[in-house]
Amino acid sequence: MNRDTLARIHRVRTMQLTLARAEEARQRAALEDQQALTRRIAGLVDAVAPTEALHDSAHFAAVAHYRERLHQSAAAAAQRVTQAEARAAAATAASQDAKRDQSAVEKLIDRARIEADRQAMRALEDAPVFRAGLLAKRHDPC
Repeated sequence: MNRDTLARIHRVRTMQLTLARAEEARQRAALEDQQALTRRIAGLVDAVAPTEALHDSAHFAAVAHYRERLHQSAAAAAQRVTQAEARAAAATAASQDAKRDQSAVEKLIDRARIEADRQAMRALEDAPVFRAGLLAKRHDPC
């Protein structure tokens, strides 16, 4: 491949890597948000735990109903955390793939540069020897 093609591919791969890393950061942030929500729900569940001070049956029933709803929300939040973890893992894998692709292109660029350097060295080795002033010092037999 020529140099311009490799440079263009490298720009594309670098952009893909940047986008993959941004997506990974978004997915990690979403995972942290879901985990924070799960922690908040767990705190609410603990806050509405039945106590001995509950003597009113209506109040006790309301707390039980609210606690049941919180358990349902906690189960849904746990499911969302699992899904967010899977999306974050997929985004991490995509970032790793993009980095691997970019590294491969960088290796190709390095190989092309090394080969160009080798060709330039061979051209210098094969070039005729020219010493400055050689033509001025011609000593023909007179």
